[in-house]
Amino acid sequence: MKIRAEDLPPSFIRIDRDGTWHYKGNEMFRKDIVKLFYQNLKRDESGKYYIELENDLASLEVEDTAYVVTAVYKFGTRGEGNERISVLLNDETLEELDCASLRIGDQNILYCTVKADGHDARFLRSSYYQIAEFFDYDEAGDSYFLPLNGARYPIKDRGGQ
Repeated sequence: MKIRAEDLPPSFIRIDRDGTWHYKGNEMFRKDIVKLFYQNLKRDESGKYYIELENDLASLEVEDTAYVVTAVYKFGTRGEGNERISVLLNDETLEELDCASLRIGDQNILYCTVKADGHDARFLRSSYYQIAEFFDYDEAGDSYFLPLNGARYPIKDRGGQ
């Protein structure tokens, strides 16, 4: 049986655009509960989110993305060719950035793809400024890119996804 989030009972849980979880309009401050919900976060075929805990299923409202990038870390050096960039997500996991997935969305918001099953993640303003320090500008192409280990990763716009 295929699960459709829109057919599930409401959970009254919402993730706002900054990655903050809310229940009935109040911020969820218990990190252990939010972490449990992240561990049980699912998507249906249309990309809508729901939570599956044992035999209970409930829809989840997500304002933009379920994951947000809260910090950016660069490791290695250009000269040695061992550069890598990792992103810290709001579920408190650190993972290597898929540089090819960087793209600009509406209102110049930066996004990337995270997790093995390909979730979108929105960069918070602070993490956007952190990664923007590593961008270079290509005058000929009038575009920005991320140079890493001799490769150039273009910052695509929504049309280039």
